[in-house]
Amino acid sequence: MPLSPYTYGMFSISTVLIKTAFSKSDETQSAAFDDFRNNRLIIANRLAEEHYGSSPIPRYDVSTIPPPPTDPTQEDPFKKQREIYASNQGYPIGFGKSNQAVLLPAFLAAYTGADASNVSTGIFRNFPIPNWSIKYNGLMRYKFFKDRFKRFSLQNNYRASYTINQFRSNFDYAENPNGQDINTNFFNKTIMSNVNLVEQFSPLIRVDFELKSSLRILTEIKKDRALSMSFDNNLLTEVKGVEYVVGMGYRFKDVIFSSRLADSPTGIIKSDINIKADFSYRNNATLVRYLDYDNNQLAAGQNIWSLKMTADYAFSKNLTAIFYYDHSFSKAVISTSFPLTNIRSGFTLRYNFGN
Repeated sequence: MPLSPYTYGMFSISTVLIKTAFSKSDETQSAAFDDFRNNRLIIANRLAEEHYGSSPIPRYDVSTIPPPPTDPTQEDPFKKQREIYASNQGYPIGFGKSNQAVLLPAFLAAYTGADASNVSTGIFRNFPIPNWSIKYNGLMRYKFFKDRFKRFSLQNNYRASYTINQFRSNFDYAENPNGQDINTNFFNKTIMSNVNLVEQFSPLIRVDFELKSSLRILTEIKKDRALSMSFDNNLLTEVKGVEYVVGMGYRFKDVIFSSRLADSPTGIIKSDINIKADFSYRNNATLVRYLDYDNNQLAAGQNIWSLKMTADYAFSKNLTAIFYYDHSFSKAVISTSFPLTNIRSGFTLRYNFGN
């Protein structure tokens, strides 16, 4: 039969995962992953009701498979079938726990916080869910803030996406829509290797203000996670991170130097020294979760401390001197990696050509 039409490509759309963003998730516990596992039977029953219609739904029942031969030297013709039925005990035949059509809706329902009884069972999503970027400066309207601050702002940004890296038409389905694979799952019309859910609070909350005394304060929390579900080995990889930032800055006004670099004939330079320091701490962790058995592992991760300092002084409208100091220290959360320290420091002279 002709292979056309043949569909392939990638798909990405914005979504919202905020319902599960703050739930506990580590190598010992994850409520969303537990929901993922439990959702599979709900989705499988929904798909079976649609497929079998009014007919009775046949289910995997290992007791219906002939027992292994009593003679250990005799070949067991039902060994593979018995393993499949035992693994999918209670599931509708054709919609086992490893069927892509079962896994994808169960995965999306668990991590978007949706009800598995109502979530769409299709691969593609038609409606992009809006994300947002909010910055609020309205507190400066009040006398308390006007009297104490030059500026005061609050900020929150949220981005989340659902991505299928690669999908393609299934030739086996085109040849036999009711056929089954070696695991007795019905063929899917479209197949894919993995899907990703990515979420970023950048920032979760940011407070940025400057006092009347020219002291600047910045506090910020960032949070992110990336979930990659592989349908080749039923493996979920979760990469998550949280970062805390505290920054301070101060402007020393009208600092006077005597230098030949001055624009004025007197050789006197009067300019401001701007000093800024940011301290941050970030924790990254990579977790590997297996659907088929209980073996969650902390595969990688780092604790990173960082200090960045800069000071700049304008000798003229074109020439600026900048001092910088960057110090970072990272320690892996697993014992197979060594701690790492990086230090950079120096001066930069920046000249802007033109007026």
